[in-house]
Formats: sequence, C-alpha cells, structure tokens
Amino acid sequence: MNVLPDFIKAPIVGILRGFDLATCHQIAEAYQNAGLKYLEITMNTKGVEEIIASLVAKFPSLKIGAGTVCTMDDYKKAINAGASFIVTPIIDLAVIRKAVDMGIPIFPGAYTPTEIFQAWSAGATAVKVFPAGALGSSYIKDVLGPLNEIKLLPTGGVSKENIKEFLQAGAVGAGMGGTLFPKELIHDKNWTKLEEHFKSVLSAAT
Repeated sequence: MNVLPDFIKAPIVGILRGFDLATCHQIAEAYQNAGLKYLEITMNTKGVEEIIASLVAKFPSLKIGAGTVCTMDDYKKAINAGASFIVTPIIDLAVIRKAVDMGIPIFPGAYTPTEIFQAWSAGATAVKVFPAGALGSSYIKDVLGPLNEIKLLPTGGVSKENIKEFLQAGAVGAGMGGTLFPKELIHDKNWTKLEEHFKSVLSAAT
C-alpha cells in the first residue's frame, strides 16, 4: 500500500464518469502522455467493469481505479475487473476493512473531522475530503492542525487555479473530475489539446 510517494511527481487522481470505452481509451492515452498516473472510473458509469479491465490491459503504466464504490457488491465488481485502487464517496467500514485486508489502496470519502478520523482509523490509505470546494484549502490546513498524521485527498471543486493552495495546505494530492476533463475538448475529440491541458494542470500542481 505504499502508494502515496507516487503523488510527489503527479499528485492528481483523475475522475472519469459517464464516458464510453472508446473515449476512455483516448483520454487515458493523453493522460499517460502528460505524465499523470492515477485514473479513476466511477462505478455508476455504463459498462464500468469492461472499461476498467480494458484500460488495465492497455495502459499498464497507469494505475486504474474504481470510484463511487458504495457497497461490498461494488467493491467486488471493481476488484474482479482489475481495479488497483478504490475510492468511495462515503464511509463504509466493511469496504475499507476489506481493501485493507487485501492490500488495496483505498480513499474513502469523509467531510467532518470525526468522519475523517474514523476513515483513517479504519485503515484508509488517504481520506478523500468531499466536497472540498465548498470548504476551501483553509479547511484542510485547519483539520491537519490536530490531525497532522492523517493523509488528506481533497476532491470536488479542485481546479487548476486552486490545486496548489490545497497542496500547500497539507493535502497529499487531489481528486479532479470536470475541471480536469473539459467536456468541450472531449466532445470535439481534441486529444492533443486535452494532453496539453493535462500538462498545464500537472505543472500548476507541482
């Protein structure tokens, strides 16, 4: 579970939701070329198991994970598809403990200091603070005052413009969805521009 050192060079988990297999392949190629590493496919994406399995096979240098894992059934499907890490929007202790037992990195979602501490105590690799945009980077700094050993991964509302603020506040990385994957570039199949965008976000973070 020594996953976090990878975040030093590329502290971003990209969140893909609702894209088809062919589009995910194009995005993953641009993602890989830009130097990013962690790519999450949400479990409420149509055909998610096929997409995860296909990306795992085609892009071995990427870490392909499953997001929006809310139940043990979701967890089992994700692992069987080949997901190398798990992200949840909520705390499900059974899912967290199962991932810990299997040595699978897990980023459970939490909001309050109590929830964050609960998720961390259960064995989270890092705790996904969600939704982070409404809280701001100062929330990360404030939480890490008394809970300084906990690794936090703010998600939701993180953008190219503010990711550095979250990292400087003490976050180990950030989850990014819509701001990392502009719909207009993907709709227009402008993969070159998308790769450039990925590079610019990575540059802003590091």
